[in-house]
Amino acid sequence: MSTGARQEVPAAAARSGPEAPAVDTILDRAGPRRPALRRAVVGWAFALPFVVLFLIFMAGPVLASLLMSFTDLRSADLRNPLAVDFVGLDNYARLFSDELFRRAALNTVLFVVVGVPLTMATGLAAAVGLNAGVTKFRTVFRVGYYLPVVTSIVAVSVVWKFLLHPDAGLVNSLLWLVGVDGPNWFFESRYALPSLILMATWRNLGFLMVIFLAGLQAVPGQLYEAAVIDGAGRWTRFRRVTLPLLRPTLLFAAVVTGIGYLQVFEEPLVMTQGGPLNSTLSVSYHIYNQFGFGNYGYASAASYLLFVAVVLLSLLQFRLMRSTD
Repeated sequence: MSTGARQEVPAAAARSGPEAPAVDTILDRAGPRRPALRRAVVGWAFALPFVVLFLIFMAGPVLASLLMSFTDLRSADLRNPLAVDFVGLDNYARLFSDELFRRAALNTVLFVVVGVPLTMATGLAAAVGLNAGVTKFRTVFRVGYYLPVVTSIVAVSVVWKFLLHPDAGLVNSLLWLVGVDGPNWFFESRYALPSLILMATWRNLGFLMVIFLAGLQAVPGQLYEAAVIDGAGRWTRFRRVTLPLLRPTLLFAAVVTGIGYLQVFEEPLVMTQGGPLNSTLSVSYHIYNQFGFGNYGYASAASYLLFVAVVLLSLLQFRLMRSTD
C-alpha cells in the first residue's frame, strides 16, 4: 500500500498544481520554428554576397543614373559631382527638342516596326519547314539557322560586308547579271538602315525558329487529322489550327524581339557608326556617344526614356496575353 501511495502522490500533485503547457506542447510549438529559422539564416547567409554585390554594382548605379538624369553633370564635374546643379526635367525636355535624338528615335522605331515582323515571319517559316520536313537533315538545318545567333557580331559584319560590297559583293554581282547596278548598301542613306534590318533579321531568325519549333511540336496532331477529314487544305490548316494555338508563342516572340530591337546597338556600331548622315543612328548608339562626349546627365535622361519604352512594350505584352487567355 505504501508503494501505491507513493505512486499516487505525484499524480495528485500534478493534478492539483497550477495549469501549465505541457513540455511536449512547447516542443511541438518551438520545434518547427527552430529548423525554419535555421534554414532562413543559412539561406540569407548564402544569398548575402550576391545581394551586397547587386546593391553595389547594379542597384547603386541604376539609382545614381536616375539622380544624374536630373542634373547637368558633365565630364568636367566629376571631381566634385555633389556640386552639380539640379536642373529638374530640363534634360528630358532637351531630348524632345534635340533633332539628333529625334532622328535616332525614328530610326529605332523603323527598326522595330519593320524588323520585328520580318524576323518573326522568317523564323516562323523556318520553323514550319523544319517541323514538316525530312527528319534526316533537321538537326543540320537547326544548327545552320541558329549558328548566327551565337556568332560574334564582328564575324557577322565581315560576312555581310562581303555580301553587300558595292563592287565584288555577291548581292551586287547577282544584280549585275540581271542588268541592275547595285547600290553602295551601307554608305547610301536610302539603303543603310534596310541593310542593317536585313542583317539583324538574318542574325536573329534562328532564335525565333527554336521558339516557334517548340510551339509547333506542342500542337496535337489529332487537330490536323480532324482538319484534313473536314477537307481543310494546307493554308487553311495553318491559318485555322496552327496560328491560333501559336498565339501565346507569337506574342512572346514579338515582345522579346521588339525589346531587343529597341536597344539595337551592335549593328550600327560595327557596320556604319551611325552613318551615313545619321541614317542608322539608334537611341542606344546615341546614348553611347553622349556618354563618350561627357554629357552624363543628358545621356542618363535618354537612357530612362528608352527604359520607359521597354516597359510600355512589356505592359503591352501582358495586356495582349490577358486578352488572349
